[in-house]
Amino acid sequence: MITDLWLTRHGESVGNVAATAAERAGLDVIAIDERDADVPLSATGAEQAAALGAWLAAHGDDVGTVWVSPYLRARQTLAIAQQEAGSTVVALSDERLRDRELGVLDLLTRRGVARLHPGEAERRRRLGKYYHRPPGGESWADVRLRLRSFLSDALRADSAASGGALIVAHDAVVLLIVSLLMAWDEEQLLEFAAENTVLNASVTHLVRGGDAWRLRVFSDVAASVTHLVRGGDAWRLRVFSDVAHLQREGADVTVHPGSPDVEPE
Repeated sequence: MITDLWLTRHGESVGNVAATAAERAGLDVIAIDERDADVPLSATGAEQAAALGAWLAAHGDDVGTVWVSPYLRARQTLAIAQQEAGSTVVALSDERLRDRELGVLDLLTRRGVARLHPGEAERRRRLGKYYHRPPGGESWADVRLRLRSFLSDALRADSAASGGALIVAHDAVVLLIVSLLMAWDEEQLLEFAAENTVLNASVTHLVRGGDAWRLRVFSDVAASVTHLVRGGDAWRLRVFSDVAHLQREGADVTVHPGSPDVEPE
C-alpha cells in the first residue's frame, strides 16, 4: 500500500511564458503554435527540472513508483529530473493525469474570454469555477472525476505498488488530487485555491495512516454531531508547493498560475 505520495507540477513551459505575457499585454489570444499536449519546457523550466533531480536523488529510496502525465512538458520534467538523479524507475504514463481541457476557451486570456465569449464569461460567473464546463472542455468537477478513477487504481490496497510514489503532472491535477485525498468539498477547495498556488517544479507531500485525523461530518443538523476518524486510510497534507530544492540549486521560482480557473479571482 502506498503511504507517501509526492506530487509535482512540471517546470516552466513555453506556454506558461506566453500566457503570462499575453495577460500582461492585455491581448485576447495566447500565441502558442503547438497543441497543449506538445508544449515543451522553457529554458528556465529545464533548469527547474534539473533542480528537481537533486530532490529526487535525495528521495530516490522512498519513491518506488512514478506516474506521469502524457503531456510533453511533464514528461520532459521527469526525464531531466531522473537523468540528474540517476533514477532508473520506469514511469507509468496515464492520460487521466493530463491537464484540464478548456475547449472553446483554449488559448484565450481573461480579456479574450470576456470579449469573444461573453455568454461563457457570464455562465462561469453564475455557475462558479468548480462546475463551469466550457463547451468542448472540462469543469473542475470533471477533472476530479477522472482523478478519482486514477486514484482508485493507483492507491487501492491490493495494488502491487507500495511505500512511496511520485506523480508529475499539472497545477490543476496537483490541486485536485490534494482536494480528493483530503476529502474537501467545493467550498473548502475554492478557499484553499484562492490562497495557494502550485508553483512550477514544486513538490507537494501527502502521507497516509498513522495518527492523521479526518473530519468525516461537520455540524450534522440531523443529529447535531461532528464526527472525526483517525488512522487507517486517512491522508494528511504535510507539505504543499515546496520549492526549497529550487532555491538550493539556484533555479528560478516561477509563479505561472496556469489556466484562469486555477488562479485566485
